[in-house]
Amino acid sequence: MNYKNIRNFSIIAHIDHGKSTLADRMLEITGVVKKAEGQLLDSMELEQERGITIKLKAVRMPYKKKNQSEKDAKYQLNIIDTPGHVDFGYEVSRALAACEGAVLLVDATQGVQAQTIVNFEKAKALNLKIIPVLNKIDLPSAQIEETMFQLIDMGFSENEILSVSAKTGEGVKELLDEIVDKIPPPETCSKDTGETKALVFDSYYDEFRGVIAFVKVEEGEFKVNSEIELFASKTKSRIVDLGYLSPNEIKDKTLSCGEVGFIATGLKDIANVRVGDTIFIPKEDQKITPIPGYKEPVPVVFLSFYPADSSDYLKLREAMEKLNLSDAAFTFQPESIGAIGKGFRCGFLGLLHADIIQERIEREFDIEVITTSPSVRYEIVTTKGEKKIINSATEFPDPTTLKEVKEPWAKLDIYTTSKYMSAVMDLCKSRRAIYIGTDQFDATRVRVSYEIPLIEIIIDFYDKLKSISSGYASIDYEVLDYRSTDVVKIDILVAGDLIAPLSQLVQRANAQQEGKRIVSKLKELIPRQQFKVSIQAAIGGKIIARENISPVRKDVTGHLYGGDVTRKMKLLEKQKKGKKRMKRFGKVDIPQNVFWKVMER
Repeated sequence: MNYKNIRNFSIIAHIDHGKSTLADRMLEITGVVKKAEGQLLDSMELEQERGITIKLKAVRMPYKKKNQSEKDAKYQLNIIDTPGHVDFGYEVSRALAACEGAVLLVDATQGVQAQTIVNFEKAKALNLKIIPVLNKIDLPSAQIEETMFQLIDMGFSENEILSVSAKTGEGVKELLDEIVDKIPPPETCSKDTGETKALVFDSYYDEFRGVIAFVKVEEGEFKVNSEIELFASKTKSRIVDLGYLSPNEIKDKTLSCGEVGFIATGLKDIANVRVGDTIFIPKEDQKITPIPGYKEPVPVVFLSFYPADSSDYLKLREAMEKLNLSDAAFTFQPESIGAIGKGFRCGFLGLLHADIIQERIEREFDIEVITTSPSVRYEIVTTKGEKKIINSATEFPDPTTLKEVKEPWAKLDIYTTSKYMSAVMDLCKSRRAIYIGTDQFDATRVRVSYEIPLIEIIIDFYDKLKSISSGYASIDYEVLDYRSTDVVKIDILVAGDLIAPLSQLVQRANAQQEGKRIVSKLKELIPRQQFKVSIQAAIGGKIIARENISPVRKDVTGHLYGGDVTRKMKLLEKQKKGKKRMKRFGKVDIPQNVFWKVMER
């Protein structure tokens, strides 16, 4: 295929604005599939269940444009479907790095929202050609005129805004024509440097063909059996297989400049092929210039994963290595907590990201895991002047050795309507946020900006915001810097045993209140036992809060039908002694969901 007839584009939007449905209609119109059932590109079980896109997908579509000669009418469209949730913004960055253009999709019933603007700014920063599109115009609640004015406020002209219904297919053919006309072909193909290289924007591990790298060819042509090298890892291999997705895997003999497809590297070490790396064909006396990839994602939320069965430790490690390969934002390192054993400290971009990874481990690898309470990264300075980074409460040192503790702060933008302004501001005030300002977009829509400690956002802020705004608010945030804070470590003891995963760092001023909240929550969540269970919150050796879970009472006298009362008393006394013995030797089984639910305020 002549590179001038190749169009690489991405669909970017806020979550649930119809990206995957629009991709399905495009696949139908171009003849790739006859009838798309559900969201075709959301093939992962979790994506279908939750109705969200988690992983980007790159699919090739052949397209013929009318009113052109047969020679010029054939085009190759490479669509990269991207997620919309704020936690998966790094997936969008990867997709845009492999594109020359983007379709900015806006739900006409909801208007421009947080991720719409964030993704628009990302595409603009990469100088991509952006086509603004209104979706869901078939719905009675569609506010086409108002949404169009919102896009005009973002810098688009009225005549370049298209209207479609991804559900019915109305306007999608015209959108495909616009993509062919407006989005430029791959510019790098016009260069003649003699290099053959491609950008790795996604990857996964195949048992038989090794690491499969999804690439966009920037220069030259790759063929089966060609020798390849990866720039970052300096690893060499030979191409086992190559081809493209349409939407299923289709093998081909070559991948030419401008094309998007996959390369089976044959490499067995999953650490050798990293997303964002440059894959190239080495030549003697030729120095390769790496392709600028995307910005490396920085984890902001940390949890520990431990196998419920300690014999699954190596199996869990293998699962994490495989997930880390296909998800550059997911990081992990080994750690050990005495009471639980060996596990891993993991970094995520948000709680949804962490939840998805946990479910994938349990479903795809059949490993039951225990997770700790989420936390952020703290910077500490010791009395000796040493600087350290800690990712969890278990790493928090003796307070007497501390000189200063710093926590991360973020700039938070909340997009909502004027109707919910008061409730939103009350929520932010309760989370130690510092008000910056308010921007009015139109008569009803506003953006409220704050500076806020990151820990206050990651726990349940988004859920609370959605609740108080009836779903009409969305957020975006970016980490700013580290600022001094006064935190203490709260330890939780259940039946006298320290439960390390429940330990957390809290503001000293709120420690008493937070301790009471945690033990009260645990009283609701932990099932009743045959003996009385005490739940305590402690700072150092001082107990600051306590609750008791009353025992389950078994009716040991139910079978008696009369006789002397001493018979009944003897049985009750025997039961009492048994409960004392159980209290000494009994263990409390804490359900897995406790570690997540205890964080909900």
